[in-house]
Amino acid sequence: MSKNILLLETVADEAMQLLEAAENIQILKGFDETTLLHYISTERIDAIITRGKGQVRTDLMDKLTHLRVISRCGVGLDNIDVSEATKRNIKVVNAPNSNADTIAEHTIAILLMLQRNLYNAITMVKENRWADRGTYIGDESHGKTLGIIGMGNIGRKVAKIGTSLGMNVVYWSAKKEEVPYPFLDFDALLSTSDSISLHLPLTPQTENLLNASAFSKMKSNALLVNTARGGIINQKELYSALQNKKIAGFAADVLAQEPPDTNDPLLQLDNVLITAHLGSLTKTTYTKMCTMTVDNTLAILAGAQPMANCIYNRNELSTN
Repeated sequence: MSKNILLLETVADEAMQLLEAAENIQILKGFDETTLLHYISTERIDAIITRGKGQVRTDLMDKLTHLRVISRCGVGLDNIDVSEATKRNIKVVNAPNSNADTIAEHTIAILLMLQRNLYNAITMVKENRWADRGTYIGDESHGKTLGIIGMGNIGRKVAKIGTSLGMNVVYWSAKKEEVPYPFLDFDALLSTSDSISLHLPLTPQTENLLNASAFSKMKSNALLVNTARGGIINQKELYSALQNKKIAGFAADVLAQEPPDTNDPLLQLDNVLITAHLGSLTKTTYTKMCTMTVDNTLAILAGAQPMANCIYNRNELSTN
């Protein structure tokens, strides 16, 4: 019997080719609301594949009584109600560790851009303001303390790169890990670190973890980097901390609201550097995330064994 896979978003060409070549698989492209509602009401859906925008919550699961698999082409699962899927014996699949290298690189890249004030320095030249080099202020990372919040796959890679740059790495995580870096309690990490990098999933426990209270404990010259999830930071209180020089700068690939409002005051600050949630969008990583997810989805539907650790049915998400 043919199985129906509902795509909520496009996937990499290589992943699409795998789907099209699979036997007894019908691909349903629910990219717009009208088409999505049509498929939901007329077709038996066996699996859903999404990237990050497509939301899979209780209301959708209620309508898809034959759903066996919900797959995310990525690592974070905050767009899927994992707990509800678990209750219904629906397998939740992600692409574990697929983006760790590229997110670690992106983290260090924007940290260095912020630390050395390179984004303003580049703009200076493009605007024909070479003479303004006398006003340039930047600093190096060597010898500074890098505090990592969340020592999972990505946190470990960021720590390794930071160490190679001559930074002193410390960390806080939900539990102590077997890593060669000092574990500090949360407040001690905030007060000790010159730069802080976030590598946690967004859960009820981590939402607004970085708030006015946390900013008040940080050094006034501290830099904050977020390539995890925007909701981990209270964005209004972050803006206040930056505007009032409680902390020195912020670089991120994620925001609480994406895309942000065009008049978002955070974007107007000259000590803020934001990229458009594209840390994983290198061709290599994007293709790997999509093909890995499709391979595992097809294996499960065929009754075969998927790769280890790709099925993620737990009520709480672990550190990525």
